[in-house]
Amino acid sequence: MALFGLRKTRESLLGKLSRAVVGRSTVDEESLDALEEALISADVGVDTAVLLIEAVQERVSKDKYLGEEELKSLIRETLMAAMSGQPSGPLLLQKPGPHVILVVGVNGVGKTTSIGKLANYFKSQGQNVLLGAADTFRAAAVEQLKIWAQRVDVPIVEKGMNTDPAAVAYAAVELGQRSNVDVILVDTAGRLHNKVNLMNELSKIKRVMEKIVPEAPHEVLLVLDASTGQNAVQQAVEFSKVTHVSGLVLTKMDGTAKGGVALAISAKMNIPVRFVGVGEGVNDLIPFDAEAYINALFE
Repeated sequence: MALFGLRKTRESLLGKLSRAVVGRSTVDEESLDALEEALISADVGVDTAVLLIEAVQERVSKDKYLGEEELKSLIRETLMAAMSGQPSGPLLLQKPGPHVILVVGVNGVGKTTSIGKLANYFKSQGQNVLLGAADTFRAAAVEQLKIWAQRVDVPIVEKGMNTDPAAVAYAAVELGQRSNVDVILVDTAGRLHNKVNLMNELSKIKRVMEKIVPEAPHEVLLVLDASTGQNAVQQAVEFSKVTHVSGLVLTKMDGTAKGGVALAISAKMNIPVRFVGVGEGVNDLIPFDAEAYINALFE
């Protein structure tokens, strides 16, 4: 299923799974080692890899031989069971609005671009969208978001560079409330090198938003680059230390063989994946569906 941009991950994973069992009459320690290597190289994470290897060992203890198709079927079933009940896809919007979404993530992961695509997605769902350019420390960020606002034809609140991010966030939520906007997407500075400053900044943004909309932000979306594999998992861990992350956006899924990182983050962090980026186009950010994702890995 090309929707999730998993061709590279699928080809890498299935090729290695096949080589692990081809020509063997039993699944031995060498086969299991090869299986584990295949899974970890797809960045499904150690926890998920161990879960799958244990499932294979249990099956082999009963049936001895496990062919390639049986192996794929077993792994698919085990993953489905593990992801069962895990929320995924977009959060239901706060009604009545505005539904305030704070977007965080380090520089270079595609955060600002993802906000533009999120604006396009919500607009396509019939929602009125407003952007807030509160990443005021990086010159390109405000300009880039203004370009996206023009591209998808949504209004934007911006005060230029080196202004107080909380002031921009306040102005965006205040305007959104006054204008009966459905969704407000607020960009934030993408840095983790000083966690105390980042925590203080995000806390301040939250405080000023709450003065207008008491529950705001309704969601904190963390944008991660799927192609960085375990680095993305580590970023999720670090950001979760400074703010409550309620959902993930995984970018660049189409350009990596490490698409299994969605499983790794789900297993380690228990944070739902909301959207995945599968290309450069304005429509190439799609809602994540765990079941369809696992099926896409094995098609």
